Amino acid sequence: MVAVDSWAVVLVEGISDLVAVETIAARLGRDLTGEGVSVVSMGGAHAIGRFLAMFGPRGANLRLAGLYDVGEESVVRRALQHAGFGSSSPLTRADLEALGFYVCVVDLEDELIRALGAAAVEAVIASQGELGSFRTLQKQAAWRGRRVEAQLRRFMGSGATRKIRYARLLVDALDPARIPRPLRLVLAHVHPSSRPSAGD
Repeated sequence: MVAVDSWAVVLVEGISDLVAVETIAARLGRDLTGEGVSVVSMGGAHAIGRFLAMFGPRGANLRLAGLYDVGEESVVRRALQHAGFGSSSPLTRADLEALGFYVCVVDLEDELIRALGAAAVEAVIASQGELGSFRTLQKQAAWRGRRVEAQLRRFMGSGATRKIRYARLLVDALDPARIPRPLRLVLAHVHPSSRPSAGD
């Protein structure tokens, strides 16, 4: 899960988030493993307390960062406070960012879709031979007339492995200048330049 020589850990909710973080890091020329940074999928935000206990100041005392969906902000806030992070109560979003935890609105897939734009995402879907399947979803009563971004997000989330596969594909299609803010900031928080020296 975490390399023995890791000095920093990025906590993410699921496997697709892990894939996106590792892929964008590679596109930026970073070797997270070589840098001593591990990305850990928690299997959902509600498990964060266990990981904070494991890797935080009361555990391995590693530098922590993370991404979370906006709907899970209260869960993340409470867990960080319970684990002894931050002095203010309740922690504000600015406090969470200072601690290295960044919100995705609505989630990371939504951030990537907005960064790319709907037309570019549809082009990625077409490259996978799945544009017909997406058009079928758009015609379904529950999704007809909805914003195309919401339709795309629903399409990405359907199927056992589609979300994971498209996490990599969307990041590969992304102009590095348009990296979503939470992805950019979470990687900056665990940049080698922020690694404590041996004497610290």
